Amino acid sequence: MSPLVVDATGNDLTYRVIGAAMTVHNQIGPGFKEEVYETALEIELNHVGIDVCRQLPVTVDYQGEPVALFTLDLFVADQVVVELKAFSHQLTNDEIAQVINYLKATSAPVGLLFNFGRRKLEYKRIFPSNSASATVERLGRDNVVKE
Repeated sequence: MSPLVVDATGNDLTYRVIGAAMTVHNQIGPGFKEEVYETALEIELNHVGIDVCRQLPVTVDYQGEPVALFTLDLFVADQVVVELKAFSHQLTNDEIAQVINYLKATSAPVGLLFNFGRRKLEYKRIFPSNSASATVERLGRDNVVKE
């Protein structure tokens, strides 16, 4: 068996978090509120020995003044921003943009975006942009096609 690919954190941490999320999804399935999956994933990460902080407040400052306060669903091993959703529709660029904001605010090297609301766990690994001008096109909720 070949070793896992090294990610932006320099190890296999994101792969282990994804595995923990798959375990949670397989055990409790879709249909619950986001908070249920957040708590269950925190428990699962603790069981596999991964340090996790839940509902971490992150302040964005401008010229020494706070201008925004974000609350991360999970911050894993002080390296990985984890954002959880429980949507019946697929993830959109709005959710990706949210994680990119969190990456910029924390200077974390990688983010994971999960959607527990579908029959199959949906996830995306997101890396911060090297370009300050890079943007993500946002879609309105009216543009989301329900299946």
